[in-house]
Formats: sequence, structure tokens, C-alpha cells
Amino acid sequence: MLHTRTTPAGRRRIFREQLASGRLLRMPGAINPYSARLIQEAGFEAVYLSGAVLAAELALPDIGLTSSTEIAARAQQIARVTDLPALIDADTGFGEPMNAARTVQLMEDAGLAGLHLEDQVNPKRCGHLDGKTLVAREDMVRKVRAAADARRDPDFLLMARTDARGPEGLEAAIDRAKAYVDAGADAVFPEALADEGEFEAFRAAVDVPLLANMTEFGKGPLLDTATLESLGYNIALYPVTLFRLAMGAVEDGLRTLAADGGQQALLPRMQKRSRLYEVLGYEEYGAFDSAVFDFTLPPGV
Repeated sequence: MLHTRTTPAGRRRIFREQLASGRLLRMPGAINPYSARLIQEAGFEAVYLSGAVLAAELALPDIGLTSSTEIAARAQQIARVTDLPALIDADTGFGEPMNAARTVQLMEDAGLAGLHLEDQVNPKRCGHLDGKTLVAREDMVRKVRAAADARRDPDFLLMARTDARGPEGLEAAIDRAKAYVDAGADAVFPEALADEGEFEAFRAAVDVPLLANMTEFGKGPLLDTATLESLGYNIALYPVTLFRLAMGAVEDGLRTLAADGGQQALLPRMQKRSRLYEVLGYEEYGAFDSAVFDFTLPPGV
């Protein structure tokens, strides 16, 4: 009712077990805590918190303008309501190695199962835009090592994202990934791979869990789960899918409301009040309230 029934440590162990199972984990990006509940109800294995979505919620571009404490606050809200392991986009770690170390502990405290750090310079860019600039490989290695050393729970997953495919090419991206794994990364997120052959080459070269970013309107192909599983990937990520769907519906609704002068035509497209209350657990809250306030004490107490 008020919160998840599992612990952060338990969700981290489950996430590790899922990644070791050989099965593909499907991970949609949550817009907010409510959508995280819907992701769990729909039967997905994990939930994601996208830096692009967290920035867009604040009407900011995804260029590193959010802070570690802002995303930790949102992460805590989401981790409170879902029993799914949650992975968060921690951008560049919000600074140098010491900042990345603090970010790891903030996300541990927020109840997350893991985070990923990327090797872009600040101000960063969306991973599917041109003109990205990378930090030196040695600088990212130091950041990953600091993040790994800062962990208090060994099950908290540290994932390294490399954006090197665009600026430096596939082989450089693979070399960077291997260096980040040697520095302590548990998993790798190769951003903006160009085609199925590159996904396959990356899998053949890097022997840790891999994330495939299936973001829409990007540089890479939108591969289905059967293909990703056959390629040996561990996570299929849909980071902005729900946000794009929701905002598209909002824009359509606003146009209809402005044109029609009312919302009657929109009613069939809306989530009904009964379904909203079902997701929120109104009945359970009512039962809890009665249990707290409508009681009598036994004699002699």
C-alpha cells in the first residue's frame, strides 16, 4: 500500500540473479512513480530512470543540467513504490571521480539496484546526437574505479556507458568498455551502435552483461526482444518510450480541447477513475484507515 514490500538489498540480489540467468530483461523507462507501478503490473522485469526524462520533466534539455540530489530524490520516490529492481542514468557522475563516488552512495541510499556512468565531457549530449566529446579513457577509468570503491553494498550494480562509437569508432568503444570493466564496472552500455552486426561484435568482445538501448528516433536499429536475446544481450532498454507516448497524448488532448471547447471526444482515450483508484490502492488505504481508527481496546488494556 504505502510502499514496496521488498528491500533495496533484496532487489539488488534479484537484479544480479536476473543478469546471470541468460534471459533478456525488458526495462522500460518510468516517467514517475505511478508509471513505475504500471510497469510492474504489466509484467516487466526491471524499471529504468532516464536522465533525458528526468531533465525533460523539468523542461530542460539532456545536457547535464540536473544535479545528483535532484535525480536521487526522484529515484527514491520511484524505488519506494515498485518491487522491481531500478537502474538509473547517472550521466557523467555529476563531476570528477569524487563526485561519482558520492553519486553511487546517494543512489544506494535511494534504494536503487544500480546506475550507469558515461564517458562524455560536460556539458554532455544525448547519446544519439552528433558532436559528442569524450573524456580521456584514463579519466573515465579513474571515475569508474572511484565509483566501484564507494559501493557499500557489493550487489549494487555499476554499469559503464561508452559513447565512443560515434566519435572514435566501434573498436575504440570496445577497447574503452574492456578498460572500464577492468576498473570495476559490472556491466556495459554501448551507446548508439549502428547495426545488428555491431551489436554482435560488441557481444563477442566484451564478457560482462550488456545493455541494448532501443530508444526511438536514434542512430541504431530498433531490434525486437527475440533478436536481442539471440545476440546474447542481457537488457533491452526502452528509456523514453512511455514519456513520448504520454506527451504525444497530452499534445493531442490539448489540441482537441482547444478546438472542441470541451473534453467529451477525449473520454474514450482516458484512463477511467476506477482504474486510477485500482492502481493507487484506494481500497487498501481505506481498510488501513479503518484498522487504525475504528477499533476498541480489549478489557483491561
